[in-house]
Amino acid sequence: MNILMLSSTFPYPPTRGGTQVRTFNLIKYLQQHHAVTLVTQRSQDIKETEIKGMEEWVDELVVFPRPLKTTLKPGVLGKLHRFGNFLQQGIPPGVLTCYSPEMQTWIDHQIEAGRFEAITCEHSVNEIYVRPEFQTCLRKTVVNIHSSIYGSCRNQLQTGTAEKPFRDRLNLPLLRRYEQQYCKKFSDLVVTTDEDQHQMKQLSADSQIHVIPNGVDLEQFPYRPADPSGYGLIFIGAMDNLANIDAAIFLSQEIFPSLRRRYPDATLMLVGARPTAKILALGNSPGITVTGRVPSMAKYLHEATVCVVPMRTGYGIKNKTLEAMATGIPIVASDRGLEGLTVDEPGGPLRALRANRPEEFTEAIGRLFDNPDLRLELSGNERALIEQDYTWERAGQQYEQVLSL
Repeated sequence: MNILMLSSTFPYPPTRGGTQVRTFNLIKYLQQHHAVTLVTQRSQDIKETEIKGMEEWVDELVVFPRPLKTTLKPGVLGKLHRFGNFLQQGIPPGVLTCYSPEMQTWIDHQIEAGRFEAITCEHSVNEIYVRPEFQTCLRKTVVNIHSSIYGSCRNQLQTGTAEKPFRDRLNLPLLRRYEQQYCKKFSDLVVTTDEDQHQMKQLSADSQIHVIPNGVDLEQFPYRPADPSGYGLIFIGAMDNLANIDAAIFLSQEIFPSLRRRYPDATLMLVGARPTAKILALGNSPGITVTGRVPSMAKYLHEATVCVVPMRTGYGIKNKTLEAMATGIPIVASDRGLEGLTVDEPGGPLRALRANRPEEFTEAIGRLFDNPDLRLELSGNERALIEQDYTWERAGQQYEQVLSL
C-alpha cells in the first residue's frame, strides 16, 4: 500500500516528545511492509543530520519550512480578533499557526494524481490538510488524534490547572464544534485509551474509533539490574509541557515537603528537557534537582527508588508511565497518570500504586520506601505488562490493521 503520512512535528530523533515518539515508531513498523511518504515541517532547530536520519526510514521524505509565527496583535483587541477568527472559521489559532499553504498545495496535487491509497494525520493538528472530498478517492483517511483537545481543555478547567481559564471557557464550545466537524472527514479515528474513545464517541457517534496505545522501545528502556533501595524519587517528562509543569509543581510543593519530614534523606529528581523558569525555581528547594535534558532517561530511572507520576490534567496514555514501567522502577501515579492501564484491579497483579491527593501520595511512597518486597513485586509485574501489551511492534500491527480493513 502507498501511504501518505502527515506530521507538522518533525519526528526524528524520536526522543523529542510523545508525538514524535509515536509517529516515528509507527513509521518504523509500516515501512517494513508498505511504501511510506512522510510530509513534515522543519523548525529552525532541526539539523541536516536529523533530516538525513529520517530519510533512512521512509521511501520519500518531503520537508517544508515551519511557518513563521506572525506577530500577534497585543492587548484586548488582539484577543478579540483571534477569538473572532476562531468563531468565524471554526479552526483553533494553534492549528492555523502550523498551517502551510505550500504543504497544502503539494498534498492536493499528489492526491489528485492518485499516488496514494491512504492518508494519515499523525496528531489531530494535521487534519487541516485533509479535504472532505479525499474520502472519495482514497481507501482510507485516518486521523491519529492522540487525545481530544476539547476533553483536555475541559479537564484543565475542571481541575483548576488551566493556564488561561477565562479564554478556555470561551473556547470550550468552539473546540467541541471543531472536533465534531473535522471527524467527519475521516474514515477512521485512532486514540490511545478507552477513555479517549468514549470522549470521541460522544463527539462523533458514527465514526469508526480504534484504541491503539503507545509502546516502549525495550532496548532504549531496559529492565533495571537491581533495586537501588534508598529514598530517591524521580519525575520525568518534557519540562515545558503545561501538564508536566503542573505535575512537577504539585509534586515538589504539595507532596515532597511532607514526605521529606518523614524521610529526611529523601531526594527528588525532575528529569526532562526544556525546563521553564518555574521548573528551574523548584531546584532551589532542599533535596530537589532539576537536570534538564539527559543522554539516557533509563539511567536515571534505574538509579531512583520510586517514580512518581502525579498528573492532574492531560488525557491519553502517558509515555512517561510506560517507559518507567519498562525499566521496572516502582510507580506511584494518579488516575491521569495511569489512564489506559490496568494496574490494580481486584484479583489481578499489582503493577502500580494509585494516589490522587497529597496525603495519598505520601502514604503510597512511604509504603514503597519501607517495603523492598513490594518494590520487587511491582517491578516484575510492570515489566511483564509492557512486554506483553505495550511494544511498538504491537502498536504498529494494530495501526496497519486499521489501514488495511
